[in-house]
Amino acid sequence: MRMFKTKPLACFAGRKGITDEALCDAVARAARVLVDADLGGGVIKQRSARRGQGRASAFRTIVVFRREDRAFFLYGFAKSARANLRRDELEPSGCWPTSI
Repeated sequence: MRMFKTKPLACFAGRKGITDEALCDAVARAARVLVDADLGGGVIKQRSARRGQGRASAFRTIVVFRREDRAFFLYGFAKSARANLRRDELEPSGCWPTSI
């Protein structure tokens, strides 16, 4: 499984103390079909723990996930900062292809 982080997610993870091991754990859970939220089209939301703490109150990461192939970490946010993404943030924009 190959895993990638966007530059903004890498900066966010570094600032918040989210380790690469925590991100790998999120992908391993998704590979076992333990997905926190399926947003459709291979996009999932997974919880990621902060160093030394649990996943429940830590951070959420948005991941494009293709089982046994690759995972792209796109975006991260603290649960305390926002409960979820808005519907308009989940809809494809004109710059993203809707299908390949």
